[in-house]
Amino acid sequence: MFMDSECLAVLASEACEDRKAKDIQLIRVDEVSSLADWMVIAGGLSDVQVRAIAKSVEDKLEEQAQRLPLRKEGVNEGKWALLDYGELIVHILQPNERSFYDIEAFWSHGESRKFNSKQGTFANN
Repeated sequence: MFMDSECLAVLASEACEDRKAKDIQLIRVDEVSSLADWMVIAGGLSDVQVRAIAKSVEDKLEEQAQRLPLRKEGVNEGKWALLDYGELIVHILQPNERSFYDIEAFWSHGESRKFNSKQGTFANN
């Protein structure tokens, strides 16, 4: 089953929410970069939570979209995990890493959406 990049980003965000990720952001970067179509950025409060969120994303995208990441970085350390699906890149960061790298600011020229966990929807920032 084919799933477009926006649907993959939403699915990844839902998987982050399943593991209580903090401040889930989607940033559409396809008009400003050839790197990917979407970035999902989520926060985890510990090494264990970062790894659990990454596993949740991997499992959900494999199960519902038959997709595996092309590459993974940082999952074992648990400070910052990156899952690269080609058109979608998922970053899961602990608070210190998130504020240090400030990925949201770097990609601020892309269209940004914040996940509303109570409604399971996204709002444009």
